[in-house]
Amino acid sequence: MAKKSVLIRNERRRKVVERYAAKRAELKRIIKDPRSSDEEKMAAQAKLQSLPRDASPVRLRNRCAISGRAHGYFRRFGLARNKLREATMRGEIPGLSKASW
Repeated sequence: MAKKSVLIRNERRRKVVERYAAKRAELKRIIKDPRSSDEEKMAAQAKLQSLPRDASPVRLRNRCAISGRAHGYFRRFGLARNKLREATMRGEIPGLSKASW
């Protein structure tokens, strides 16, 4: 189990990313738009840099829904490898079974 402080920090970041998503998208659109003037692009870059660092979705970490483990995470299931294996053995994941050949 991951430390509670790490899990809480990641959830707080998730909320900040959600709060600033529209604003970031608009600023990025202005920066990428070839019709924008250089002054507009510079102003948009300055505003983007002034936003909180945690507003960037890159700072989020994928974590297991059960244990909070960050490594060995499977996006398709939202679980870490060990919890995925346990759930598979109990038959909780449809269509997934232990390999045998």
